[in-house]
Amino acid sequence: MIELRILRPLAGSVLLAGGLAATAGAALTPSEPRFEVQQRWDVGGNASGNDGWWDYLTLEASGQRLFVSRSTRVEVIDTTSGWVMGSIPNTQGVHGIALAPDLKRGFTSNGRENTVSVFDIKTLKTLNKIKVGNRPDAILYDPATQRVFTFNAGSQDATAIDAAKGEVVGSIPLGGKPEFSASDGKGTVFVNLEDKNQLFVLDPQKLTVKQRWPLTGCEAPSGLAMDQKNRRLFVGCDNKVMPVVDADSGKILATLPIGEGVDATAFDEGTGLAFASCGGDGVLTVVREESPGKFRVVENVPTQKGARTMALDDKTHRVYTVTAKFGPAPAPTADQPHPHPSILPDTFTALVLGK
Repeated sequence: MIELRILRPLAGSVLLAGGLAATAGAALTPSEPRFEVQQRWDVGGNASGNDGWWDYLTLEASGQRLFVSRSTRVEVIDTTSGWVMGSIPNTQGVHGIALAPDLKRGFTSNGRENTVSVFDIKTLKTLNKIKVGNRPDAILYDPATQRVFTFNAGSQDATAIDAAKGEVVGSIPLGGKPEFSASDGKGTVFVNLEDKNQLFVLDPQKLTVKQRWPLTGCEAPSGLAMDQKNRRLFVGCDNKVMPVVDADSGKILATLPIGEGVDATAFDEGTGLAFASCGGDGVLTVVREESPGKFRVVENVPTQKGARTMALDDKTHRVYTVTAKFGPAPAPTADQPHPHPSILPDTFTALVLGK
């Protein structure tokens, strides 16, 4: 357990971010509250000073614990205090965390060792590890089938795991690099293919691809979120747009401008707002559906450079994101032609946004 954490509430209003202000225009009425960064939690490194890169965030259903992937471990933050209350160690190259509360189990995708760690949600104790495809990235629990799916960038497929038994039950060849996924909770799973600019519709029971939809105008899709009630998919694209896709036909209903460096999207059914976390510009783009099929950007909220992934609390309507301060990038190599910049020690920070 890591003991010293600082909770810093912020005050004051937040303005639209520089060049992105024009995309939102006068979208909010003067009386309508804006999102802003309300708290910053100084998370820092672990006891060994290891700051480590991060990827996906996952919030448990109660909203009380935030799971954050950090290279070789998953840190669990108490959202009432901002303190790191525990961790899941030995998750080499961890990308994502999937929770199956009905089974009291959690799962992590460990990209550097081609495994999934299975852990007890309450105690955080690792129960076992499961071999999956090559370089698992995104991970998803589908409650309709009680299966966990890893989306494997190296082997370009998805591995299906029986979440109750902890056993691999099959795989789905995808023929491209999968990025992010979403479930409709009724027996259909969606996944972006980053290198194909496509959205695939999967049958998680039969382990087949049902549909292949082009994402016209979208380059390198990453984030994917779903409005399950209205059957809308929100896709974050590397060329600074977010297509809104009809989840039954694949038709693109609208394409919204967003910030640079998106890696996650989210949808809040309680407010009808969609979000894109954009680490290049350091903004959170907020989108609203005005009427069926008509969407608009309502604001671009300044966060911090590097804040590219997020988790949404659909009860409090708060958004969590994480980032750090950066030093220079190491020299390129054949294996790492575009290396990450270095992380300045003890600067890892979680941001809490709300109204």
